[in-house]
Amino acid sequence: QVQLVESGGGLVQAGDSLRLSCAASGVAFRSYTMGWFRQAPGKEREFVAKINWSGDWKSYADSVKGRFTISRDNDKNTVYLDMNSLKFNDTGVYYCATGRSLFRWTGFSNPMDVGSWGQGTQVTVSS
Repeated sequence: QVQLVESGGGLVQAGDSLRLSCAASGVAFRSYTMGWFRQAPGKEREFVAKINWSGDWKSYADSVKGRFTISRDNDKNTVYLDMNSLKFNDTGVYYCATGRSLFRWTGFSNPMDVGSWGQGTQVTVSS
C-alpha cells in the first residue's frame, strides 16, 4: 500500500520561504516520477512541479518557475519542494503525488495522470 506523508506547511508572510517534504513508503520510489500539486479554496487542483525518478529532469508550472525548486533523495524515499518568495496566490493545500507508471515522464501535469496522493499540507501566505 502506497503511503505519502507531507510535512512542512504553515503560515508565512509574503516573501518568506518554506520547504515541504514528502516521505514515501510502499512504492518503488526510485522508479517513479514524483511531483507536487496544490489546490486553493474554490479552485481545481493544479500541477506545481515534477521530478523524474533519477532527479535529472524537472518541470514547473509557469506560476512558480524561478521561485520553487523540486528535489528528491532516493536513499530517504523523500521528495522536497523548496518555495521561495512566496506570494498570497501560493496559498493552498499542497499534495505530493506519484506517477501512474514506472519510469514514465510524460503526462503528470493533469491530476488524472497521478497514481497516488498524499493527504496534503496547508500553506497559507499572508499578504
